[in-house]
Amino acid sequence: MRAVICKEFGLPGTLQIKEIPDPSLLPAQVLISVEACGVNFPDLLMIQNKYQIKPGLPFSPGGEVAGKIIAAGSEVDNFQIGKPVIALCGWGGFAEKVAVDSDRVFPLPNDVPAKLAAAGLYTYSTSYHALKDRANLQPGETFLVLGASGGVGLAAVELGKIMGSTVIAAASSQEKLELCRQKGADLFINYTEEDLKSRIKELTGGKGVDVVFDPVGGDYTEAAIRGMGWKGRYLIVGFASGTVPQIPMNLPLLKGCSIMGVFWGNFSRVEETTNQANLQQLMDWIGEGKLNPAIGKTYSLEEAPEALQAILDQKAVGKGVVLI
Repeated sequence: MRAVICKEFGLPGTLQIKEIPDPSLLPAQVLISVEACGVNFPDLLMIQNKYQIKPGLPFSPGGEVAGKIIAAGSEVDNFQIGKPVIALCGWGGFAEKVAVDSDRVFPLPNDVPAKLAAAGLYTYSTSYHALKDRANLQPGETFLVLGASGGVGLAAVELGKIMGSTVIAAASSQEKLELCRQKGADLFINYTEEDLKSRIKELTGGKGVDVVFDPVGGDYTEAAIRGMGWKGRYLIVGFASGTVPQIPMNLPLLKGCSIMGVFWGNFSRVEETTNQANLQQLMDWIGEGKLNPAIGKTYSLEEAPEALQAILDQKAVGKGVVLI
């Protein structure tokens, strides 16, 4: 089979397309013929050996796939051959086939195309877990999304609207903010041209925001915390800026606010029942057209390094998807 291979840790340009043997199948795994694989920031970190999950070399990046089951291990009895599925493989998805533990595989409704599923599993699941299970976002609350034009940011914008909040989208260009407007955002901050803290105060009449969703980190974190309202909830989702912020701890004291970590991957294992219910709700919303994953660009397998480079260069708008 063909696969994108990371032979040594480095930037996307070091990745290679190779013919490699099909994956071997363990008793509790299924083999999936990959139709589409989402492109995510953790993939970029993983090939640089900067992610908390560290596969051994060589490996193929790509952590969320959609496709069909073509084989099952001897201990798997809950999936049929030919069944459309979505799966959290962790890595290995930039390939024609991938072996995945069966407890990381979920049925894909027939009315949800593989491309949409691969664009939405990681981003929507992360954002929904953050807003529902961590922040307990309520109708009428004010909700700020940093990096709002990226895959996970746009998912948070959509979900914030479904959950009844007033959504403030913050991004680095008018083009990106226009996409956020199309996804339902109510208010906007261009943080390359406007002071983030001052603009938050202006948009909220001095009250501050109730919830912040932060997949960016870096210089924007402290300014966003300073723009929080009393008893606000700050969601730490990731560090797409490349910098883990150092937070002055007097700020949560003064704001009476909570700073919450969001690690959906671990949540999906530890709280499997809640995660399954969340996934079912998300698939229902996608099937009903209430959620529409924003696919910024599709790539061939050979173009997969370009998809990761776009994230590195902060040029990705919407979610990238590799089509096999």
